[in-house]
Amino acid sequence: MENHHHIELTAAEISTLWTAYQSDTMAVCGLKHFLVQVKDEEIKALLEEILSTVQVHIERLTDLFHKEGYPVPQGFTEQDVNLSAPRIFSDKLYLEYAVNMTTMSMATYSMGVAVVAREDIADYFGENLVIAKDLHRKAKKLSLEKGTLIRTPTVPKPKQIDFVKKQSFLAGWFADRRPLLGTEITNLVFNAKRNAVGQAVITGFSQVAKSKEIRKYFERGRDIAGKHTEIFSSILHEENLHEGTLLMTSEVTDSTESPFSDKLMLFLVTTLIASGIGQYGTSMSVSPRRDLGAHFTRLTAEITKYAEDGANIMIDNGWMEQPPMAADRKGLAK
Repeated sequence: MENHHHIELTAAEISTLWTAYQSDTMAVCGLKHFLVQVKDEEIKALLEEILSTVQVHIERLTDLFHKEGYPVPQGFTEQDVNLSAPRIFSDKLYLEYAVNMTTMSMATYSMGVAVVAREDIADYFGENLVIAKDLHRKAKKLSLEKGTLIRTPTVPKPKQIDFVKKQSFLAGWFADRRPLLGTEITNLVFNAKRNAVGQAVITGFSQVAKSKEIRKYFERGRDIAGKHTEIFSSILHEENLHEGTLLMTSEVTDSTESPFSDKLMLFLVTTLIASGIGQYGTSMSVSPRRDLGAHFTRLTAEITKYAEDGANIMIDNGWMEQPPMAADRKGLAK
């Protein structure tokens, strides 16, 4: 990166860089443990490539923080992972984690490109977006080959263009309900998949967390993710469409020894929820049928409350690192 000390980092730039550091250091801990346990050589090669990429990101971020005179965040360290602990996830779940991780990375980097102004920071996120896109393509291709990625349902080809003629297009209750749009199907499938993977991850975490309070929190999240998966799948079933996902809880082992700190596991779960809230909002915006909007509104409220409870646990344990924030002008005035 070029030296741009004469241009201070904006709130958008420092916050996106800070958040990327948290996510990348967490990812390194997970990937290192996965690589100790993984048996499938193709999945192993993919995980190695992702790990190498993330480690380069951390080096560049650390260098940038130093150059800007900004404290390097604590993030996550070797203290947050036990490489000798047994696996809690199968190779297939490692692969699905890689698919979801690269999906989230693309969203993060594209947002970074959109909100930052300084050229070197925009270049950093732009380069990472290209890399994340390539890794996502490889992960999805491998997932398809391994049978864990199911394509979304097809819809019939129209014989001609047409226009909506009735307000019932927006309705979603009882006799007025129209067939699902392609965009609605896409988002129902995508959210069902994410929740199926999330349910499996939280199931594993609920078995190994050291704190009784956090185990109960994970059990609650496991049940929420399972319920959301069922809701999205049932809507598709009502339309005689397959749900495009597989339940992944069978890919969780019976180990009760944790490879990760409670802090790391809780941070990952809250990160997944934050991403889910954003995705539900996007899904709502492209789903005109009223019943779908009602579902997404209700489910968003549920996971928002769950995320808040998780944040409170992190604060109570002194685990929540303070993100970049504005000056407290009222406090300074006093």
